[in-house]
Amino acid sequence: MKIAVYGASGYQGGLVLAELARRGVEPVAAGRDAARLEKAGAPWRVAAAGDHEGLVSAFAGCDAVVNCAGPFTVTGAAVVRAAIAAGCHYVDTSGEQLHVKQVFDTFATQAREAGVSVLPAATDGCVPVDLLARLLADRLGPLAGIVTVHAVTGGGMSRGSLRSVAETIDAIRAGGLIYSGGDWRPGGAARGEVRLPGRAETTAVAAFPVPEVVTIPRHVPVRYVAGMTEAALGERLNSPLTPEMIDSLPDGPGAAIRRAQRFTYVLDATGADGRRARGVVRGSDTYGTTAVIAVESARRLAAGDAGAGVLAPGQALPPEGFLDFLGAYGVRWSIEPSHISDLSDIS
Repeated sequence: MKIAVYGASGYQGGLVLAELARRGVEPVAAGRDAARLEKAGAPWRVAAAGDHEGLVSAFAGCDAVVNCAGPFTVTGAAVVRAAIAAGCHYVDTSGEQLHVKQVFDTFATQAREAGVSVLPAATDGCVPVDLLARLLADRLGPLAGIVTVHAVTGGGMSRGSLRSVAETIDAIRAGGLIYSGGDWRPGGAARGEVRLPGRAETTAVAAFPVPEVVTIPRHVPVRYVAGMTEAALGERLNSPLTPEMIDSLPDGPGAAIRRAQRFTYVLDATGADGRRARGVVRGSDTYGTTAVIAVESARRLAAGDAGAGVLAPGQALPPEGFLDFLGAYGVRWSIEPSHISDLSDIS
């Protein structure tokens, strides 16, 4: 099996290359900077995101592509298009909501006709949350709604993530999309308070453009989906750094900082009959966990474990089995009766 990593010389791309090596998968490092690719420690091929033929050539002979080159809203579609043309299955490490929606809206027919599986947002947040939403629906039946909340303590952001924030700042400030009435629409700057696991006091949360708002309704019977994050994080991201400031920063957080980071993702679901349940995902090291998820997802797609087309995680991966697989990497998940109001607390 051979898997290409586009954006291999970047921070997330380097972690994905290291995970491929650990798993014994043959890598191809691809990107636009030959000098940096030479240092990647893998066979490399040069192609700019705007060079369709160059990208197709770079992906030729590979079974799958992992795209780590953001901002994805700007360049992601070109890489998806080239991967499909090269006959490669595709995953990416994007957390950009509008990019994920664009992939579903643009490439579903092309990917299906080419017999290729496309899985955007193969990340620490979207994949576990989307899979857990499927399990919540299995327990409650058709859902009136799901509100997801992302909470992360410690750690830091890579230069690539900061560039993505800067590129998508308008969507962040607007709060992103919600799913309601069978379609996606701007949700407005909703705010509320939620009692997060392990915290004695409620936490202020605000609407945020998380990708699972796009993926969950693709396979879960649900009338309403919204995404939130801690209000304090949203406020920090509302003042992005300038390009010059970003370029002056390190590639990303060091290993010790990543290990000390903790994330908690909460899904509060309400069934159509009024029953409620809460799903919780906990772990550490968002970037390292994303590398594991992206590599394992690409490996499974390349092995023919999913159907063709643009797929949500719950369509491409076995929900409980994949969540349990992540347990070996410190990711824990649970479902419990919800003791708080979900949708009514968000306004």
